[in-house]
Order: sequence, then C-alpha cells, then structure tokens
Amino acid sequence: MPYLFIASYAHKSNKHDERWIYVDPDKESADLYIMNHVKKNDIVITQDIGLASLVLPKRVFALSPRGKEYKEEAIQTALDFRYLAAKARRRGKYEKGPKPFTEHDRQSFINKFEEILSNIVVK
Repeated sequence: MPYLFIASYAHKSNKHDERWIYVDPDKESADLYIMNHVKKNDIVITQDIGLASLVLPKRVFALSPRGKEYKEEAIQTALDFRYLAAKARRRGKYEKGPKPFTEHDRQSFINKFEEILSNIVVK
C-alpha cells in the first residue's frame, strides 16, 4: 500500500523523496490537497480535527498520531469542543497544552492502524 506525506514548501527538506508532496505555504494548502486527492479507504493521519471532518464524508479513515480514530458520528462534537477551546483562548484562558507523547500513545496508534489496515477491503 503506497503512502504519501503532504507538507508546505516552508517545511521542505533538502532530501528528495518521491513520497513527499509539497504544496504552497498558504494556511490551508496541505488540507486542500489532501481533501482533493483522498479516495475511499485511504487513511489520513492527522491531529487536525477540521481536516478529519472534511475527509470522513469521502469514506476515508482518519486517525490521530495518538491512535484516536475520528468517526463521522462524533466529529461534530469534537469540532464544537475545538471551537469552545479557541473561544476561551481568545478570552485569555490558556490550557496547559497537549500532553507529552508517550509510549502508550505510540502503541495505541500502532494497534488502531493495524486494525484499520486489516479491515480495509481492497477492490
């Protein structure tokens, strides 16, 4: 199964690798590229809930780097919480930020990724 990394030219490495696709450094360019190129049963790995919400209707799997699978039935609630958190930050209420990435997170990702791969029916 082929895989690609999508990043802006602002994050381009000196190494040339055909698995990397670089897009304009505009704010949403990588998201738009991904949204316009994913197909049914593709897997998108992202911590961006907004991007996950855009690709899920295309019958794509969306998975966070910590192993949380985004689901269509729960994405609106996640978007609502994201909105409320952003609103609180604008009012000056800052949270501690994300928890450090742990070995448990890595194992959760591996387990969920393997589960998704084993359930994809390739036609």
